[in-house]
Amino acid sequence: MNITLAKHHGMCFGVRQALRSTHDAAKRGPVTLLGQLVHNPLVDAHLRTLGVQQGTLDSPGSAPTREVIISAHGASDRDRSAWKDIGHQVTDTTCPLVRKAHDALATLVEGGYFPVVIGQATHVEVRGLVGDFPHAQVVLEDSDLDHLPHHRRYGVISQTTQPLLRVLHLVEALKQQHPQSEVRFVDTVCHPTKQRQSALEDLCGQCQVIIVVGGRNSNNTRQLTEAARQLGCTAHQIERPSEIDPAWFSRGQEVGVTAGTSTLDETVREVVDRLKSIAAELPQPGLFHSLLKQKS
Repeated sequence: MNITLAKHHGMCFGVRQALRSTHDAAKRGPVTLLGQLVHNPLVDAHLRTLGVQQGTLDSPGSAPTREVIISAHGASDRDRSAWKDIGHQVTDTTCPLVRKAHDALATLVEGGYFPVVIGQATHVEVRGLVGDFPHAQVVLEDSDLDHLPHHRRYGVISQTTQPLLRVLHLVEALKQQHPQSEVRFVDTVCHPTKQRQSALEDLCGQCQVIIVVGGRNSNNTRQLTEAARQLGCTAHQIERPSEIDPAWFSRGQEVGVTAGTSTLDETVREVVDRLKSIAAELPQPGLFHSLLKQKS
């Protein structure tokens, strides 16, 4: 059993920056995080050890502390201002690439384009993107395009963690459905997401089993798992090493490991160590057949 780690995997610079800012805020005094900093339960547990309290972004004034933190997924300007206006000190850990998506959408709206966001409507990042533009439409499947109002100019961006191929497909489908309209697309799929998706393709070219490490409610981690399956691999998404089942593996298999952009480095190392331990315990083929013969 050989174990290969994806060339690009795990925590991105935006998440590292958000964690660093949250650590600094916790050192200054009591602080409340408005939602999940990133979609990873191990990060949640770590922040609780620092005394970081939990709050809700869409409930201004409900935080028990004066200082509040906006997560790496970002927020609308409306929500950000609501907290500042009632006297809270706001630490904003929005990923710079999510902020870039906000700026791109605002520029399109200012230019007279009807705003379209490709992504999950319920995801906190997408809710933040459309929060300042109530008329914006969110699409994720081809059928969602049927509900778009007719407009002569469409401005399209995407959730930063969407698969690029899906995004490009939907942009092309929109152009075909509205051939008389101008469709302007700004690519806001973030570079770390593209890197991890590309590295996964390389990994699937040499491995039969893929272990994807990351939070179950992490969109980019889930997309990696789905992509691995579409590429013909057996894929298992886990949050921690203890979830690995030795029955998933057999001697001689090529096993690949990747991780979502909010996965801690130490978690990836622990997963690889667990896989090495499992590999060492797999029965030798000769011994296995000998035991079978003895039982018969």
